[in-house]
Amino acid sequence: MNVILLKHFDFDDPAVFTGWAESEGHRLTILNPTEQSPDPSLLDETDLLIVGGSPTSAYDDENTPWLVPEKAFVREAIDRHIKVFGICFGAQMLAELLGGRAYRHSVKEIGWHTIRRGHQSHPALDVLPESFRSLQWHGDTFDLPPGATLLAGSDYCSNQAYAWGDHVLAVQFHLETSSPCINTMLDVWENDLKSDSPSVQRSEEIARESQRTAESFAMLRKMLNAFADMSPVQKI
Repeated sequence: MNVILLKHFDFDDPAVFTGWAESEGHRLTILNPTEQSPDPSLLDETDLLIVGGSPTSAYDDENTPWLVPEKAFVREAIDRHIKVFGICFGAQMLAELLGGRAYRHSVKEIGWHTIRRGHQSHPALDVLPESFRSLQWHGDTFDLPPGATLLAGSDYCSNQAYAWGDHVLAVQFHLETSSPCINTMLDVWENDLKSDSPSVQRSEEIARESQRTAESFAMLRKMLNAFADMSPVQKI
């Protein structure tokens, strides 16, 4: 399987994706759309597109020159019926592209929070526990696009995972974040933690729970395998 990962900032650690691709025999290509717009011809041989997180808001087209061409690339992947998996920023972008809305949330959700699966079944979520802890780091959220199925929520953000059709899957939470990446986030984005809201953990709490990354990686690999193993879709 040919996989493209869109990675939006330098210290976002792709280790779980490179390790998964190598162990499963997939070919992984990592692109940074903030530096160069992805060439649509790459989609000709792509089976799975992963849209990773970003400190940029998915709706800030006016102030983000690279965002519009990236959205066109992702939209084309959807239209071609290529499997697309969005994470955080990626989930918000997909919601917008599919007719929903991404916007500033009423609270920030930062730290290790409990995710609870909903009543709807989906192969990629069914491999996870009914509830689990995951890293969160976002101040934006989204409305579900028309036709989407809500798959998970949390105390501070009701829309945590959704599926659209048989080839789009999106999650708000971060199972992919490594311990080194978390340490850098705590340093570079320390201002995000200046809040009295219970939805924002203190840096020492986040660091203490970072031992959960191995468990997170294992859950993400199960999700990726289940999504990849879903019935093949026909490309246009």
